[in-house]
Amino acid sequence: MEINQTILKEFILLGFSAYPHVQTFLFGVFFCLYILTLAGNLAIMGLTCVDRSLHTPMYLFLSALSFSETCYTLTIIPKMLVDLLNQDRRISVAGCGLQMCFFLGLGGTNCIILTLMGYDRFLAICNPLRYPLLMTNVACGQLVASAWAGGFLISLIETALIFRVSFCIPNLIRHFFCHMRAVVRLSCIESGLTEFIVTLMSVSGLLGTFLLISLTYVFILSSVLKIPSAEGKQKAFSTCASHLTVVIIHFGFASIVYLKPEASGGDDTLIAVPYTVITPFLSPIIFSLRNKDMKNAFRKIMRKTVIFKK
Repeated sequence: MEINQTILKEFILLGFSAYPHVQTFLFGVFFCLYILTLAGNLAIMGLTCVDRSLHTPMYLFLSALSFSETCYTLTIIPKMLVDLLNQDRRISVAGCGLQMCFFLGLGGTNCIILTLMGYDRFLAICNPLRYPLLMTNVACGQLVASAWAGGFLISLIETALIFRVSFCIPNLIRHFFCHMRAVVRLSCIESGLTEFIVTLMSVSGLLGTFLLISLTYVFILSSVLKIPSAEGKQKAFSTCASHLTVVIIHFGFASIVYLKPEASGGDDTLIAVPYTVITPFLSPIIFSLRNKDMKNAFRKIMRKTVIFKK
């Protein structure tokens, strides 16, 4: 069978075009979630910067995660919102490659930072005497930089593998962003091996970081159970509750996207919504509402604002 090998300069994101009657409603819902996500992450970054009591590794990691998630949502959601109200859903091949690279890179960075946050809690609970020496602010900054480097190294390899070949008509991406599986299937040559390699890399990174976090919590649980007082156990668990909740939500939704069998059916567009929209929305809420230090810092800023206005 002859394949149409016209060199493509752009793709068309089908997105939610299969649901034309609810696109305006989806725009309203996603827009509100996006604004709240930005507000939550910016609040965490702002409070961490302003309040000196939050200048500790735990909150520096949290601020780094908020910044990474802000960039992560910027790569996808604004374009998705525009496409929900616009019939022209084109994106250039170069733009698609950049979006994919940043999406994968920032997603990988988020996973690594969550792992580092687990490591930070492990040191604080299992090795409290050496914690100030091992986890300094400088070490925290170096670990965050390594998270960005690791996330984007894998992303660049995956994106290069996918975009090293030409793409054929039809140029329709059955997704609301340049998802790697949806793009690789438009390749002019047999793409099964490439799809397997990039999926294996993503799944390995996802499972690898999740297993590391699980291992740290095994040690944390072992140490907490040795604490004699119930109050001490509760205090130790409370420092991990927010992180553990976000980890479960983040990796739970991500596993649905990346571990879904090819023949299982289902709309990939809808399946990706929790991972790309809902998880970034829930993350700052969980870290803010379940954290006394963050709430106290917010109250102090509000009191200073009221006094200044008077």
